[in-house]
Amino acid sequence: MSASLEIKIGVGLSKLLFGASMADAEKVFGIAEETELIDDIEECPTTVWYYCENGFTLFFEEQNKKLFNCVDIDNPESKLWGQKIFDLKEKQIIELFKSKGIIRYETEEHDWGEKRLSFDDVNIDFYFEKNKLISINYGKLIQDSQILILPN
Repeated sequence: MSASLEIKIGVGLSKLLFGASMADAEKVFGIAEETELIDDIEECPTTVWYYCENGFTLFFEEQNKKLFNCVDIDNPESKLWGQKIFDLKEKQIIELFKSKGIIRYETEEHDWGEKRLSFDDVNIDFYFEKNKLISINYGKLIQDSQILILPN
């Protein structure tokens, strides 16, 4: 696997697309260093594959045929839209998203010292510690439920 990972918002990670099977993930990234089943969240049990040496974690929905749906990444070589994202400061990330037409975001300071920058429209969160980007979490796009209104 190459050292640089490509963040594809709403699509996947490098060559692995959201909705891929565990077998597909293993073909792309090899066998995970560690695996875990997180089942303490009643409505959303998840299988987690850790690739610690490569700086990312894959999440698979147990209730949806164990399909890839989310990734957490802390690999400093990762690229988003051709840029090494971990080299950017919070304001630069906001400007990068604005340049792509994604202007709505929110931030939150956590009690334990991290700051979260979220772009909910594209389902991605950036986590900062002491003003330095330390991890990114993103997943498949969440489709708003469409309400069908029929004329009388």
